[in-house]
Formats: sequence, C-alpha cells, structure tokens
Amino acid sequence: MNRRSFLKLSLAGSVAPLIIPSRLWGDQAPSRTLNLACIGIGGTGKRLTENLGGHNRTKVVALCDVDLKKNDVVESIQRFSDARVFDDFRVMFDEMADDIDAVTIATPDHSHFPIAMHAIKLGKHVYVEKPMANTFQECELLMLAAAKYGVVTQVGNQGFSGRNYEQHKLYAEAGFFDGVHTIVSYMNGDRRWHGWNDITGFPEGQDIPREMNWDVWHTTAEERPFSRRFHPGNWRSWYRYGGGAIGDWGPHILDTAHLFLNLGLPTKVELTHVQRHNSYIFPLESTIHFAFPEHNGRRPIDVYWYDGQRNRPPTPEEAVTDDDRNRGFGRQGRFLIGGKFTFHGGSHDRPLIVVPEARRREVHRELPRYGRGKSHHGSFVMASLGEDTTRSHFDVAAPLTQACCLGTIAQELNTSLDFDPKTKRFTNNDQANGLLKGPPPRKGWEHYYSV
Repeated sequence: MNRRSFLKLSLAGSVAPLIIPSRLWGDQAPSRTLNLACIGIGGTGKRLTENLGGHNRTKVVALCDVDLKKNDVVESIQRFSDARVFDDFRVMFDEMADDIDAVTIATPDHSHFPIAMHAIKLGKHVYVEKPMANTFQECELLMLAAAKYGVVTQVGNQGFSGRNYEQHKLYAEAGFFDGVHTIVSYMNGDRRWHGWNDITGFPEGQDIPREMNWDVWHTTAEERPFSRRFHPGNWRSWYRYGGGAIGDWGPHILDTAHLFLNLGLPTKVELTHVQRHNSYIFPLESTIHFAFPEHNGRRPIDVYWYDGQRNRPPTPEEAVTDDDRNRGFGRQGRFLIGGKFTFHGGSHDRPLIVVPEARRREVHRELPRYGRGKSHHGSFVMASLGEDTTRSHFDVAAPLTQACCLGTIAQELNTSLDFDPKTKRFTNNDQANGLLKGPPPRKGWEHYYSV
C-alpha cells in the first residue's frame, strides 16, 4: 500500500488500529498494547491465559502447549483464535520473537526454567507460575538473567499483590512482628500421590496421546516413556518434575512472612517426621523444621512445615483458650508466634487475624487499616508497559523458592541437613549439594544453564 492509498483509507475510517510491539516505540508508544505469548494453556495455564489475555492492554499473539488435543487446551485456542499455535516454545520464539513482548509460563515445574531463560535472553518479560523453578540453582540463574537483561518478572503467588501483602507491610512497619520466634505452617489437603502405594521406580510406558509433543514436555530432564502418572498434572508427585506440597503451597502460605520477616535462607533443614518415604515421589506426610538465623538484629526464627492429610500441626497454646480450643484453622495456613500478638493466616491474599478470638476482640481497634492491594496479573501487564512495578519479581520470589527447594532435598534424601547461606552449600552432605543443581540436562539443552 502506497502512502496516498493509506491516507485515503485512514480518513475513511477503514483502517483498524495497528498493534505494534511496545519495545519498538519506547516510552512514546502510540499503541501501548502488550503482545503476549502464553506457554502452557491448559489447567492453571488456561486460567492464566484468560486472566492476562483478557486484560484491556494485552493482545495474545501466540499460544503454545505440548498437548494440543487436551480439552482445556482446545478451549484456550478457540478463545484466542487469532493467535498462532505451537507445540514447541523454541519454534515459537524462532518464528515470532519480534512480535512478542511478554510471555506467561504455566507448564510443569521442571520446565519453568528453560522456557523462562529462553524468553529472558530474548528480552521478553516473564510471568511464571509458582514455584519459580524446580532447583536451587535454576532460581539463582534466573535471578542473574533477569537482572542482566532488564526484564520485568512476576511469579504466580497471586496473594502477594493483595490484602495479605498490604497488611504485612503495615504490621511490619508498626513493629507487630518484632519478637516473632516461631512460624508454624501447614498444608493438609489431599495430594495426587497420596494413593500411590506401588512406586518402586519410574512408571512403565503407555501410548502417547495423539499429537502430543512428549519430547518437548521433558525440556532439560532425562526423557522417559510416557505415563499418565506424569501427564496431565501428576508430574508434581515426582522429585524430578515437581515441588510437591511445599513447592505448590509454600509460595501461597509463606510468601509475605518470608519477605517481611527477612527470613532469607536457613542454616538447618531438619526432617523431623516422615511417613512412607520414597526415592521417587514425595512422602505421604512430612514435617520440616527450617532454622533461619538472626538477621540485622532480628532474632532467629524457627519455621515448621507440615504436609499430609493427617499430619496436622498441634495448635499453639498461644492461639486458643479453653473456650475455643476445638476451633478449626483450615487445611492450610500459618501461625506467627512471639510478636506483639499471636497471628493466624490462611493462604493467598487472606489476611492475618489475631488469635485467640477473645484477644482479637480486645485489640482490633488498635490494628492499622490496610488496603485491598492491586491486581497480580494486571500489575505484570502494566509493569511490562513501564507503568507499574511487580511485587513477586525474581529477586523476591527466588529466595523463598530456594528455601522450599532445600526442604524438598531433605524429603528426597530422608535426612536433616546443615546449610551455609553465604556459600549456598550444604556443609554435611555432598549428595544434597548435587541436588542443588539436579541431574545434568539432557543433550541439546545444556545452553540454558549459562547466563
């Protein structure tokens, strides 16, 4: 189209607004629309794609999933029918890198790292579901890469942008957490592996679903025969592919406490209880004690993690009176003990409450009021457009994820471990140090481990 024809059509109102990648325009973009590629578009990925793709400042230009015939994947493709569709994120970037500003990643935990690293090295902003990555080293490398390439990042612990964050910030500033010495956290819901009593190794092969890219599903991991005990969803049961209960729920339960109490990394990770330990999948039950050292005058803090349906933590004496001793505290949550008040909180954006109930009624008027926060998804979009900031960016999310990774190593090895936060190494177990990195990447995927 020549210039005269273009102007004629424009004046006639016949030309649709052009959607141009925002990076090409800098701060003076005439169209501030974020071109989005969504990788992993079934299950949680379907909801993430709908939430970000439905934002009035985004346009979904690419969709990617290894199982394109899965029902919820098909629904995502139908919803965003103008987007190009791929079953290999590498091909997508090869063909469309110039048309993509940001990506969402909602794939199995073990594949978060290579996809995010690929995107970051191309200068794309990254929203990745929790846990941020599946190994301690992967978190470290992603932090370095995000800083080097200057991209916006956000991890999918959505409550971190809501009331929970606003409240913790105000309470920390008011000194309500001064003196906290113990956090008791728990997740007592059913997990996918709880009924698996026959695991003595990786499962035997089954027929691969039609049109599924099983090779790319593995990304950096050693390739194994297809099994329904890997896909869909069951990958979280396995040490090699997922983070278990703590990787799944730790970011929703411990996130704000970890940040506003400046926990950092622990010096001890003690497995104090385990039931039905297995070298391949996560245990039926486990209790982990994390010892976090003193920090800038803040006293040491002991964090206890309980998972397993029947492995409920004992209710702290500080949290109940004889009048409400049988009160239930839900299947997931945390107690903060030792500060000005004893608090109980749930997960996601649920705020803390003072316990016991009688004490809450006494002091509720002196507690600061807090706001509702902001949209976790929306803040990523606006930050990627240069108009906001994210709260669960990699510098915040990585240390929390790394602490959880130390817990999964203790679960896998069925042992207690001593850790040096300065050297970021275990001091009493060489095998555990190997698991900080995990198994070597398979051939052809090694390049993702350099920044």
